[in-house]
Amino acid sequence: MKKLINGIDNIVDEMLDGLACAYPQYLRRLEGYDVVVRSGGSKGKVALVSGGGSGHEPAHGGYVGKGLLDGAIAGAVFTSPTPDQVYEAIKAADGGKGVLLVIKNYTGDVMNFEMAADMARDDGIEVEQVITADDVAVENSTWTTGRRGIAGTIFVHKLAGACAEAGGDLQAVKRVAEKVIENVRSMGMAVNACTVPAAGKPTFDLAEDEIEIGIGIHGEPGVHRQQIAPADAIVDALLNKILAEGIYHSGDEVAVIVNGMGGTPLMELYIANRHLNAALCEKGIKVYRTMVGNYMTSLEMEGFSITLLKLDDELKALLDAPCDAPAWVQV
Repeated sequence: MKKLINGIDNIVDEMLDGLACAYPQYLRRLEGYDVVVRSGGSKGKVALVSGGGSGHEPAHGGYVGKGLLDGAIAGAVFTSPTPDQVYEAIKAADGGKGVLLVIKNYTGDVMNFEMAADMARDDGIEVEQVITADDVAVENSTWTTGRRGIAGTIFVHKLAGACAEAGGDLQAVKRVAEKVIENVRSMGMAVNACTVPAAGKPTFDLAEDEIEIGIGIHGEPGVHRQQIAPADAIVDALLNKILAEGIYHSGDEVAVIVNGMGGTPLMELYIANRHLNAALCEKGIKVYRTMVGNYMTSLEMEGFSITLLKLDDELKALLDAPCDAPAWVQV
């Protein structure tokens, strides 16, 4: 295992310190906790809080900023944050208008965030939650009941965050988040697996000519393994599974994320996006906005995922609303 770390036990702590040092204009670390919150606070608005295991950077701390998240919790690598860490994030982010928790559908995350929400409600903080489950690859997995939450979570952060920044109340922000969840779907693949530092070996093994289709973001193997194919064919395989959901039709407008899994050259992501754009246009689906880059990674995994969000006028306005956070890049 070759990794640029000082020690396995200090990875998250040192990462969060480095994040806070890099972007003090956006966020600060909550002393004693693996939590970052907006530097200027969130007074007078609904606060959005999200998080999960580390290893998905820039998610989630990189999305703390104006028009996005107000707080983010970092668990150990690929491990759910504890309820007390989430509880402290809720308290620190609360600006007096309530808190919406954006939870990816993994059993540990759901359980620990819900426990923290109950603790915060006991303190008189109004807390609501939504659960993202955009991965079309599997219905159930080792770590989930139901579909996994993956890169589509980024659109939930953005659009619900825009609603909160505009002054929407807690129920309005939750409604927007749920609308995004209903209309967003994703699927990913891997050329090579990642290595969790504590394990010291890849999460799965692929032959030189193999790829994994339908991977998760915690290094989970996918739904099937096949020989590597041209990029266009891989895009078609992922896109066809997403379109089989039956919620995207000719005449629709969509926002797209071509998301790198951490170790994929940007060159290859652009090649994937080239064919994705053409394939959607051929089906009469208009691409309104495209984002290409690393948004929800799996350490150094090589591969990518595709996310589609079906848009209407309300969602387009929220997508277009200004925001500012360290990792929010639109290209």
